[in-house]
Amino acid sequence: MTSASSSENGMTLTSGQLDAYLARIGVDRPASLDVESLSRLHRAHLMAFTWEALDAFMGWPSSIAPSVAFAKMVEGKRGGWCYEMNGLFGAALAALGFRVTRLCGGVNREMIGDAAIGNHLTLRVDLDRPYLAEVGLADAIVEPVPLAVGPISQRGFDFSILSTPDGWLRFKNHANGLAHSFDFRPDHSDEAAIAATFGWLTQDPGSPFISALAILRHTSEGYVALKNDCLSSVTADSVCEQRITSAGHLADTFNTVFGLDLPKPGHVWEKIQKVSRSEVA
Repeated sequence: MTSASSSENGMTLTSGQLDAYLARIGVDRPASLDVESLSRLHRAHLMAFTWEALDAFMGWPSSIAPSVAFAKMVEGKRGGWCYEMNGLFGAALAALGFRVTRLCGGVNREMIGDAAIGNHLTLRVDLDRPYLAEVGLADAIVEPVPLAVGPISQRGFDFSILSTPDGWLRFKNHANGLAHSFDFRPDHSDEAAIAATFGWLTQDPGSPFISALAILRHTSEGYVALKNDCLSSVTADSVCEQRITSAGHLADTFNTVFGLDLPKPGHVWEKIQKVSRSEVA
């Protein structure tokens, strides 16, 4: 499968949308298209937006189109998951003039095989060399890295890119990562596979995003994550956990910790309780 750039697929933003996006992440238009500008945008995106899969968990409507992600994340006070986080970021980069390629990846392909292909969207950005731009894996890198095999260290967390025996590349997450890894190829883009797997992840009862709530936001030293009613604060050296105890506690956590504005957080709490009861049963 040949690669396909964000701009070629219409995955870009208008000038007005780009201005609104940059205002949302608190960054001016870069004076030059270089790795320093890409890194600044990458980090700002992750610090501004919460990674969240609430739509899948709650059965709310969702889409892989960057235009829909823009309305949700920039115009609304929401975050997004890989299709939306990397989709919106790629569209913004394309609008700025970066050469961006949407890559079809597979989270945990090392464990579940080729059925994983399409369950992740990641980005290649070509500058002086190809870079992996990845704002959609929740708790991974905060700045882009050269798209090359080797170890990676950021903020004390250790990552790596490895070659697999069947010719893919494997991004290995840090030891406490929510996802262990994802596989990709530098020239592999398959929008049909992404659309099909998106459908499964949002509609099939077997989807991990339907069976459990997952929300995460980066901090200066690490990240804070919510899985169902367990709130974790993670740095390279520590993991601290506490329990969410009520609908009011959850609503306050959404607002103050994750910067999310949800009209009926009580419904989310009801779903968490239902999931917890089913796990006990």
